[in-house]
Amino acid sequence: QVQLVESGGGLVQPGGSLRLSCVASGSIASIDAMGWYRQAPGKERELVATISSGGSTNYGDSVKGRSTISRDDAKNTGYLQMNSLKPEDTAVYYCNARVRRPGSGLWLTYWGRGTQVTVSS
Repeated sequence: QVQLVESGGGLVQPGGSLRLSCVASGSIASIDAMGWYRQAPGKERELVATISSGGSTNYGDSVKGRSTISRDDAKNTGYLQMNSLKPEDTAVYYCNARVRRPGSGLWLTYWGRGTQVTVSS
């Protein structure tokens, strides 16, 4: 099995910063792309950022210029640094990872359970 666990969420004031982490554990041979998505109440889940195994990044329009995605493959961990946070950034943030398990040629996408980010004064 593969588990993804997010951390780093919480309550932050407008204009503040947060760094989210996503640790992948379990039976993992290799991780391809990793990504962050978010879902606010009453809204669909939307892309925040993705990062390929080679380090190429892609950002959603709503966070572009304010967020940085990164990864540490030695730790099977992804990060999302968010700056200049706004109340509209309030959401549950989920990470995902495309993983190949040992002995398998299949790549499967796994999701974490999410971490709440609330931006409010």
